[in-house]
Amino acid sequence: MNAKKQRMKELIEILDKAAKAYYADSAEIMSNAEYDELYDELENLEKETGIVLAGSLTKKVGYEVLSSLPKKAHKEPRLSLAKTKEVAELESFLGDKEGILMWKLDGLTIVLTYENGELVEALTRGNGEIGEVVTENARFFENIPLVIPYKGSLMVRGEAIIKYSDFNRINDEITDVAEKYKNPRNLCSGSVRQLSTEVTASRNINFIVYEDLEGGEKFKTRVEELNYLESLGFTVVDHPLVTRDSIEAEVRTYEKRIKSYDIPSDGLVLQFNDIAYGNSLGKTAKFPRHSIAFKWKDETAETILREIEWSASRTGLINPVAIFDPVELEGTTVTRASVHNVSIMRGLKLGVGDKIKVYKANMIIPQILENLTGSDAEEVPEFCPVCGGKTELKDEEGVQTLYCTNPDCMAKKIKLLTHFVSRDAMNIAGLSEMTLEKFVGENMIHELSDVFKLSGHREKIVSLEGFGEKSYNNLIESIDKARETTAVRVLYSLGIANIGLATAKLICRFFDNDIERITKAKPDELTQIDGVGEVMAGVFADYFNKDENLRTLEHLLLEVHIENAEANANDEGSSEGSNTISGLTFVVTGDVEKFKNRRELSDFIESKGGKVTGSVTGKTDYLINNDLTSNSGKNKKAKELGIKIISENEFLELVGGSNAD
Repeated sequence: MNAKKQRMKELIEILDKAAKAYYADSAEIMSNAEYDELYDELENLEKETGIVLAGSLTKKVGYEVLSSLPKKAHKEPRLSLAKTKEVAELESFLGDKEGILMWKLDGLTIVLTYENGELVEALTRGNGEIGEVVTENARFFENIPLVIPYKGSLMVRGEAIIKYSDFNRINDEITDVAEKYKNPRNLCSGSVRQLSTEVTASRNINFIVYEDLEGGEKFKTRVEELNYLESLGFTVVDHPLVTRDSIEAEVRTYEKRIKSYDIPSDGLVLQFNDIAYGNSLGKTAKFPRHSIAFKWKDETAETILREIEWSASRTGLINPVAIFDPVELEGTTVTRASVHNVSIMRGLKLGVGDKIKVYKANMIIPQILENLTGSDAEEVPEFCPVCGGKTELKDEEGVQTLYCTNPDCMAKKIKLLTHFVSRDAMNIAGLSEMTLEKFVGENMIHELSDVFKLSGHREKIVSLEGFGEKSYNNLIESIDKARETTAVRVLYSLGIANIGLATAKLICRFFDNDIERITKAKPDELTQIDGVGEVMAGVFADYFNKDENLRTLEHLLLEVHIENAEANANDEGSSEGSNTISGLTFVVTGDVEKFKNRRELSDFIESKGGKVTGSVTGKTDYLINNDLTSNSGKNKKAKELGIKIISENEFLELVGGSNAD
């Protein structure tokens, strides 16, 4: 009994975490198949022991909602449905009664309330008892009628969904693979719960009704009820009539349709057509007895495990990833699946050469269902695959996880990599923080220069979830474009403490963009530069006194080409050539007219040898402000100090030309 009770506690904790992620965070940490299997195990243990522990998901609907949206209690608990994967159970459920068979829509359940024909409230299911008020967002759904030809109160329940065609369109517009959405259900949930109606409106959300909860005309059958709701302007779910004799054929028809159906669905719902009869059956604490859900069994395939690849992350966590012979699942070729942690790997008893059974959770995320060999031959690595540092196996609440102990591991330096590829640094588009973390985790990046070697990992990149040939080609094109660069970009990209873009420009200008002179600069030389103090000079010099930093720069310089001195001078500002404002200090404030923004004007000033600061001081030569009569703090300060205030036109006359446009 104690062992069974302990197992029940474990299951409750696991299921609770999964439910919280799914309902509160619109995320999935396990597949539906895994969740259902664990849920059934818990339910069977409760029946066997006669014990139901506090917090059991079998007595709890959904999870607490967590957002800044207003919350409101439902008039009655919005229960979920009992489920089955067997057609025979559907036949038994119907008996000699007639039913309707509907899609089980995979979106976000919402209850709409109408008063005298006008939409007055939209409430999400939330945890079944308390939902989130999303009325304003619901008004921007594609097909919700804001006014209906019905006077009185009416409350209907349905599902907000994003069609696959719209989901794919939205994802196609996102160039960064890591930022792409995982599935329509998560995108829909996040879109409905937005605080901006503009964002909601852009997502093409549809609403499909499947139930009249309260008010409205009273009908004897569900078919009559749904047909009436359709006449009011609602889009209603498909609902063919079925009997015990015809239901299997109808299930098979749905099964064929789902392969090309544009609306996300994760199964079917069977409900008694006779409303009074269905309601007379009552309900349990969790399920109404008038309906049952049906889920198709996951498509599985057997394959051979060829490798366990260890993937590192910014937290130092190193997770196992299974690499196996290609198999076709749900219409795509699959070759890899995350194993999540060491405990799961050991639980599956994985080893290279094992015959494994894999499937796609929710038809999207590859998972290992079962190990048919169970060699248990895979060893946990002693060294980090990214940096070679020592690893440490930790036990956190019964779950074993592997970590890299090296604080300088590149996997932990995602922020530095993100800075390295940013616009003002190497300017490589398509490499977000999430994408970089994925590439480091896949052992493609060990140091900064490896970003320029990603073309050597083509097969691995195009096989990653969300990536393809087009994304890969765009990325490589951006990388190759970034190879032609400047000394300032290179210096700034290294992420040296306290060395911002403006300081990098000053240093490069002082040393004529000569990288070798820059790396050998002494603190007393650096302090001769206006704007570089002793502390900054010391930090800068110390950076290049370290061999590993010099190696980082040396390897980077092998991958890029720094434009010639003349081009650098034109780009970053030179003490020679057009030196009308060389050495002068400017402050820019207010709206600009001749330039796109103040930043563009500041860049132009620096390109001509000038300096731009953020505040007016005694060292300021000019304040640029198109509103010469402004009473702003900067104008007042300039007047107090006798500093000349000039307009953009006057500035352009000063430099003897116009801006780049």
